[in-house]
Amino acid sequence: MLQASSLARLTPIRHAFFTRSGGVSQGVYATLNGGTGSNDAPDKIAENRARMATILGVTADRLLTAYQIHSPDVVAVEEPWTHDTRPRADAIVTKTLRLAIGVSTADCGPLLFADSQARVIGAAHAGWRGALTGVIEATVAAMEKLGASRARIAAALGPTIRQPNYEVGPEFVARFVAAHADNARFFAASPKAGHAMFDLPGYIASRIKRAGVANFEDLGLCTYAEPDRFYSFRRATHRHEPDYGRHINAIALAD
Repeated sequence: MLQASSLARLTPIRHAFFTRSGGVSQGVYATLNGGTGSNDAPDKIAENRARMATILGVTADRLLTAYQIHSPDVVAVEEPWTHDTRPRADAIVTKTLRLAIGVSTADCGPLLFADSQARVIGAAHAGWRGALTGVIEATVAAMEKLGASRARIAAALGPTIRQPNYEVGPEFVARFVAAHADNARFFAASPKAGHAMFDLPGYIASRIKRAGVANFEDLGLCTYAEPDRFYSFRRATHRHEPDYGRHINAIALAD
């Protein structure tokens, strides 16, 4: 697993950006696939998630991820849900002890948040669509409703696809520039005519700043570029693989 120094120093916070190592899955899912939306064997996913839960200091039933829909929607949670009752959302916040909240990713930006003084934590799945439509700001606002202060919140971005590997078409660029002309700065020239290379982490950082969170850390790692370490939806697509694993990125309040 990987950790952000800004979160690791906080108490009583536990967190992890899990890599693809340390699990029991095989093939394209090797080895620590936590994605319940993948076609991996359910028993292997369950074992992988149980191992992650142990590292986070919770029981397996208290490691929670939502049914992600690339939205700005946030849920506040107090009690565990089941796989069948999980909400459709892209961010989770809580102030409940021994409850790990997380997001699954395979190129999109995993964001973990904490206000250790207020004992409020959050996790957000920030792909381009969620970031553009406000999932970051919505997560911070939901944390404030639980007693957090954005002036105290620390936020960390885990492994995410980086600009050298994120080619997009002209309609993608047009959508961002239409939302705000300044967004043009997040696009660089592509070798392919009419296309561009998108800086998703840079865009996420700009939205974090807009949300009033000054304590922000980016681990600076690219999911696409390190196949032995990370899953990547885009890399799997380029390789014509049948499916891909998902990382779990989670945070919990310990005793």
